[in-house]
Amino acid sequence: MSIALIIPDRDLTELQQRLQQKLPQTEVEIWPNISQAQNIEFALVWKPPLGSLSSLPNLKAIQCFGAGVDAILQDSSIPLVPIARIVDDRLSQTMVSYLDGVVAHYQLRFDTFLQQQQQQIWKPKSPRKLTHICILGLGELGTAAAKHFVALGYKVSGWSRRAKSLPQVTSYSGDTELAAAVTDADVVICLLPLTEQTDSLLNDEVFAVFKTNSILINVARGAIVDDNALIRALDSGKLQAACLDVFRQEPLPAEHPFWQHPAVFITPHISAVTNIEAAIEQTILNYQRQQQGLPMQNLIDIKQGY
Repeated sequence: MSIALIIPDRDLTELQQRLQQKLPQTEVEIWPNISQAQNIEFALVWKPPLGSLSSLPNLKAIQCFGAGVDAILQDSSIPLVPIARIVDDRLSQTMVSYLDGVVAHYQLRFDTFLQQQQQQIWKPKSPRKLTHICILGLGELGTAAAKHFVALGYKVSGWSRRAKSLPQVTSYSGDTELAAAVTDADVVICLLPLTEQTDSLLNDEVFAVFKTNSILINVARGAIVDDNALIRALDSGKLQAACLDVFRQEPLPAEHPFWQHPAVFITPHISAVTNIEAAIEQTILNYQRQQQGLPMQNLIDIKQGY
C-alpha cells in the first residue's frame, strides 16, 4: 500500500521525506511519478489535475491539503471515497489577522492615502465610519471572524446556507434572507465555500442590494464573485472598494482589469495558508485511521460540497 502526493507546481520533496519518516512501512510517491498505481490507497491532494484521482484504481481515501475541497469536487470522475480536509486553529488565526488588517486599512483610508501619495496630494481625512460588518459563510473561519469583530465592538451580521446561531451576531440563512444580511453592512466579507449554489452568487442582482459605498472583501473563492458585475458595481459607485485575495484563475492573468482598477486591492491568495505541521499531523492520523477501518477526522459532506 502507498500514499500519493498530488499537489502540482510545488516542490514536494520535503513533504514526501517527512511523511516517509513518520510512516517508514509505507511508500510515499509524488504524482505523476507513480510506480504502481494499483498500490495507492490514500492520496494527499491540492488542486489535483482532472482524472488524476480516477487513475488510482484502489484508492480508498482522499486527504485535502487545505480547508477548501472545491477543486477536488470539480472533477466528476473522482472515486466515491471519503474526503477529509485540514482543520487548524492556526488557519483561523491567520485569517482573522488578515481580515483585521484589511478592515483597518479601509477604516484608516490607507487606500485613499496611497492614491494621494502617487499623485503627490497632501489632504488629511478622518477615518471611515465602518460600524457594521456582514460575514457571508459561518463555518469555522467565518465564525472565528464574527467573534473577533464582535469583540472589537462592531455590529456583526452573518449569512449562511443553513441557519446558524452565534452570540451577538444577527444571523440570516437561505436565499430569501441574503439581501437582508448585506443591505445595511459597511463591509461584506465573503467566507463561503464554493459550491454549485454559490458559484457567481455575488452578481449584479446581489450587488444592487448592497449598501451604497460599501466594501467587499473576498477571501473565499474567486468564482463566488461575478468579476464583471463587481467591476460594474465599483464603476457605478455602488461599492467604493474591494479587497480580493482569491480569483477565478490563479495567478491572476496579466490582462485582467482587476490589476489596474483603482478601487481594487489585490493580495496573492495569502489570507490563510495551510500550516505544514498541521497538514502532516492530520494526514498521518487520517491515513492510520483509514488503515484501521476507522472514519477519518474532518470529513466533508460530498453532497453539500464542504
